[in-house]
Amino acid sequence: MEQAVPVVELRGITKRFPGIVANDNISLQLRKGEIHALLGENGAGKSTLMSILFGLYQPDEGEIYVNGSREIIDGPGKAIKLGIGMVHQHFKLVQNFTVAENIVLGIEPRRGFSINYRQAHRKVSELSEQYGLKVDPKVQIQDITVGMQQRVEILKTLYRGAEILIFDEPTAVLTVQEIHELMQILRNLAAEGKSIILITHKLKEIMEVSDRVTVIRRGRVIDTLTTSETNESELAEKMVGRRVSFQLDKEKREPGPTLLQVNHLTLRGSDKGRNVLTDVSFEIRAGEIYGLAGVDGNGQHELVDAITGLRPIESGSVVLGGVDLTRKSVRDRMSAGVAQIPEDRQKQGLVLDFKVSENMVLTTYKDSRFGRGGFIDEKAINEHASKLVGEFDVRTAGIHVPMRSLSGGNQQKAIIARELTRDPQLLIAVQPTRGLDIGAIEFVHERLLQAKNEGKAILLISYELDELYKMSDRIAVIFDGQIMGELDSEEVDDEKLGLMMSGNRLKGEGGGAA
Repeated sequence: MEQAVPVVELRGITKRFPGIVANDNISLQLRKGEIHALLGENGAGKSTLMSILFGLYQPDEGEIYVNGSREIIDGPGKAIKLGIGMVHQHFKLVQNFTVAENIVLGIEPRRGFSINYRQAHRKVSELSEQYGLKVDPKVQIQDITVGMQQRVEILKTLYRGAEILIFDEPTAVLTVQEIHELMQILRNLAAEGKSIILITHKLKEIMEVSDRVTVIRRGRVIDTLTTSETNESELAEKMVGRRVSFQLDKEKREPGPTLLQVNHLTLRGSDKGRNVLTDVSFEIRAGEIYGLAGVDGNGQHELVDAITGLRPIESGSVVLGGVDLTRKSVRDRMSAGVAQIPEDRQKQGLVLDFKVSENMVLTTYKDSRFGRGGFIDEKAINEHASKLVGEFDVRTAGIHVPMRSLSGGNQQKAIIARELTRDPQLLIAVQPTRGLDIGAIEFVHERLLQAKNEGKAILLISYELDELYKMSDRIAVIFDGQIMGELDSEEVDDEKLGLMMSGNRLKGEGGGAA
């Protein structure tokens, strides 16, 4: 039987940037109605390849065929005309516009010289119902969850008639429940005849939802496999070029004395109304990883801000190594040994237009090692940055390129390198492996365990329950700004954690777990 013409075929695509070949003679076929996963480490060239298909970049070599016809895709406008839509990892939405206004932006239905909002709302509602997306066209973007914002991005592509959809790391910012919902949405889209390219590094999601998977390593195609005929171990090995261990060598050891004490912490919301944290207490000992579970938006961000000094505390105290930090400045807290891997690496952890070398000293540039008398010692900074890049395997075209030129995973490695080499007493790690591939996750987990074994206190905030189970010595749950209870990692299970995450306090717990 003759094979149907692929809806997309890439032949010999090559793309070079200064100092790096991002895509090296890549060929790939997408069939109608299939979900085709594109798997690779951070910086492997996946997003670059799809940016070429969407017209954001032009290939240096190679050809693109859409439904059998050779096409020059010289911009996103041409891609959209060809029925190609892309849902980016970082959403392109106007926060104070409504859902419908964002979806129809640029191609609004008209009634004379005015926008026909009634028609826009009707069309958005019809598409939402057809694909099971369940969004309200009248609410503002700033008032909906990240998962809902992603659905708006999907509807933007569908409204423009996309038959080929590219998803770039779509689960990187979603909760566990939202990920399950997205997987069902992808199945619905494929069942309707849409063809999907799913850029991801999450092996479970690939095994759950994809039909085929193409593995890219350092800009080259390693293999294309039928998903039902492979497994996570084989995919991981092809992705990183070596056997990957899914088990951590976590030594069982008695922790040391208490380093961090959070005592009866209460914090008001930005509007000075209700509390966003209420009577939160816990402690972390030296050589211990303390996991904090909870659905996003239950006070995790505010807790981190209170410990690091970014928000004033209404009442309670934060004590580190016997030193009361409650009224100390952010810089004083850093000097006292507080380090942080922030949740949003691009907004909170890095200055993207600064060089890699400059980002490596953002929190230490005042040290005498890097300058004196108001003058910066660039040679010392460059030597320091080069050492960290090598030691932490930060893949970059050099220490003098802008940080924004690195992949998300390598940006994360840069932050971890910078913060751990400060030798802190307390490391706050918020979603430290979000958006990372299996090899990078393994690396980050090993570094956190190394820091624990060196006697550091680690507060691990993650929405990935598997990560909390694997890494933590104790796990607490936060709900509506309160600690619901605390369990040793050996006695925790999904049912107990799920009940606590929905607001059921662990029996015997009061306002906190200290």
